[in-house]
Amino acid sequence: MSWTAPQIERTEPPYVCDERTALEAWLRFHRETLLWKCQGLSHEQLSTRAVPPSGMSLLGLVRHMTDVERWWFRTHLRGEQVEGPFGPTANPSGDFDDLDSMPAEEVWQAYQAECAAADAATAGLSLDTTFTHRRHGAIDLRWLYVHMIEEYARHNGHADLLRELVDGATGD
Repeated sequence: MSWTAPQIERTEPPYVCDERTALEAWLRFHRETLLWKCQGLSHEQLSTRAVPPSGMSLLGLVRHMTDVERWWFRTHLRGEQVEGPFGPTANPSGDFDDLDSMPAEEVWQAYQAECAAADAATAGLSLDTTFTHRRHGAIDLRWLYVHMIEEYARHNGHADLLRELVDGATGD
């Protein structure tokens, strides 16, 4: 039997809370939403590409967000020199192009591990903690959370369309 993406229960963000709780809750919600859009699909279905010339797929989005999580939280915020399973060293577009380089189940596990590593990277840090980005200069953790929420929101919109293309499923 082939692997299919497991069912996901999304955690609704609270309506009233402090800033840190809100930022973490919205990031978690968007992470869960990306996986929720993938639930029940096989590697082949997750690899279904959008209309040409786009190479975008649900599996590519999960691979891409794995890289984005690592890039911002571990490489930039923490200054760790870590290489991920999908590039960009070998192929800058490998997260979208090389979909058969790793089974979807392993991609799923890599994504979840990277999200856990990102959460560990922020543990105990103030929202006022800063790091230096080569183009933007000083950035604080607050900005990073907002940026990641925006990144997920945009790609979750893509995921809506991709899921509908695969099997007609729609949802919020």
